[in-house]
Amino acid sequence: MKKILLSLTALILLFPFFSSCEEDFDPKIYGVLTSSNFPKSEKDFESLMMSCYIPFTNTWAYSLNSSSGNQHPWYIPAGGVLKMFDMTSDIMAPWEDGVWSNSYRYFSEANYSLCPYFTRDAMSDDRPNNYPKTREVTRFTDVIGSIENASSDQISEERKKQILGEARICRGLHMYNLLHIYGPVPVIVNSDDVGKAEALNNAVRPTLDEMAQWIYDDFEYGATYAPANQTEKGRFSSDFAKVCLMRHCLNEGYHMEHWYQKAIDLYNELNTGKYKLFTEGANPYIEMFREKNDFNCEIIAAISCDPSSTGNNKEGSMNPFVMLSTPNNSSKKDDQDNLTPFATAGPGWGMTFNFSPKFYELFEDKDLRKDAIITRYYTSGGEWLGPDDIGTRSEWDGYIPYKYPAETDTAPCFGNDFPLARWADVLLMYAEAEVRLSGTVPSTDAVAAVNKVRARAGLGPLPTKYTSSADAFLDELLTERGREFWFEGFRKIDLIRFNQYAHRVAAIKGIVPTHQYMPIPNYAIDEAKKLGKNLVQEYSREGWENDRNSGKWGKDEKIK
Repeated sequence: MKKILLSLTALILLFPFFSSCEEDFDPKIYGVLTSSNFPKSEKDFESLMMSCYIPFTNTWAYSLNSSSGNQHPWYIPAGGVLKMFDMTSDIMAPWEDGVWSNSYRYFSEANYSLCPYFTRDAMSDDRPNNYPKTREVTRFTDVIGSIENASSDQISEERKKQILGEARICRGLHMYNLLHIYGPVPVIVNSDDVGKAEALNNAVRPTLDEMAQWIYDDFEYGATYAPANQTEKGRFSSDFAKVCLMRHCLNEGYHMEHWYQKAIDLYNELNTGKYKLFTEGANPYIEMFREKNDFNCEIIAAISCDPSSTGNNKEGSMNPFVMLSTPNNSSKKDDQDNLTPFATAGPGWGMTFNFSPKFYELFEDKDLRKDAIITRYYTSGGEWLGPDDIGTRSEWDGYIPYKYPAETDTAPCFGNDFPLARWADVLLMYAEAEVRLSGTVPSTDAVAAVNKVRARAGLGPLPTKYTSSADAFLDELLTERGREFWFEGFRKIDLIRFNQYAHRVAAIKGIVPTHQYMPIPNYAIDEAKKLGKNLVQEYSREGWENDRNSGKWGKDEKIK
């Protein structure tokens, strides 16, 4: 793989630009660049903007600058959104045993008690610390300011707005993820404040309204000005910004005026026939995630992955999820000499991620989406392990989520694209927005949107009991979202939006989460104190205590 390595002395950092493989993000080689000769041209400003994509590439690690150190990209399983928002949710069963460290166990239990002790350089898999990414928002803001200040001789106004749109989608998504890990965090979004000690030292949480508005403004700008159609796979479009903004409006609509209506407006803008549910093959849900169907008709945005990548940060993106969800004692052939699903890539590294048997019970009998979950497997030791053996063997704590199958012998890196936005999500968000706005029974259109997703899964229309009231509809919609979007990186966000994080996690895991959001590490609290600032360590939303204390839940409770 080729690379770009830019030395930007004006910004005092080095950062790599990646090819996204599949002949996308085709790089160009530059020499040593300084503030006197870069950025000067339209291509220079576009290259500068491309640095904002670095946290959204799927490599093992990246570094934007020395102050934030090495970090996990957002979509790498080891420390990104899958661990933050799926492992800690009701999708995954808690570890009883395992081959990894205790902090993985804590995350699987929604136990955030170790988070205050994470150190600044704790990029390690067992202590994923995303808090240093708050500093990277300043980097994005500096890039945005540089582009905004470009003269008309350097770049046309139209092109300036387009690349600013991409940069602001990146910054908005960066802040969005941070918000849903820690709650509101101190960031710099005004380019005039970059480098100012007063702004840099303002280490206090903003209000939820403030941070929600900053994210909204970035996504809205991207929705307005980013290119509608990207010729390079993996780059963010205006449609992706609209999906991000739609999600954000649903999350924050309860405290931000008119945002539920905005979500519906965004659906109407997206509902042009450009996207539709993928329906090819005997089981379209499984086929959708195969390499041959990357960027199919349902995909609005995805991380473009390549099996030839090794995960090095100088190469393209890859998808290692299957290695982190497959037992390390799985066999390529079973006792009848038949090939198993693991025949191509062999055994995994151990089940960092599993699928909760209790959540599996929430699928209806004929639901095709269950077929992407392996409930029994043959071991290299010559025995079958199945549902009755859960919890009796090391690392067999839940089923195998085989959503991104290994199709090549390129372990640990595979080429299945990682979806960031699908049309199914837009349909279900629309249905939710309609009911949240009206507060009454779902409209015919809202029910039809949900039924389209169910039909693709081989199911009939929603039973009347789920459409007879707003509460019943929303409760079932939350369950439906879990069945559709498992291990796509936003289950915990959904649970918190419905104010059911504690309730549903406790019902599935048998454990009440210790916190709603991860506490900020102690070192950041101590640094703020030295600056005379009070950085509040823990954060929770309105309604969290009611969710957490509304009842006692046992392992046998079913949520329907």
